[in-house]
Amino acid sequence: MPRKIAMLARQRQAETFRMSAGLIMMDDIIDIFVLDRKIDEDEKTQANFELVQDMGLNVYTNCADNKGIEYISTEDIANKLLEYDFVDPC
Repeated sequence: MPRKIAMLARQRQAETFRMSAGLIMMDDIIDIFVLDRKIDEDEKTQANFELVQDMGLNVYTNCADNKGIEYISTEDIANKLLEYDFVDPC
């Protein structure tokens, strides 16, 4: 049975996206939450972000500046995190 894993991205966004892409190989359900800031525009972060999007991972954010990502309030994110088997605050 697949596990549900939430990856929380703040400071190390490129690493969070990279690790999330790797975890998908274990047939687990991986969701990414970009918290409190806009996604970095550097090349490494953008490449890893595109990879997780191409792989069909769900990406959520509580920062309205992140266009094209599903916005969820901080309170709703806190409630949603209760659904996961593991939460990784990268």
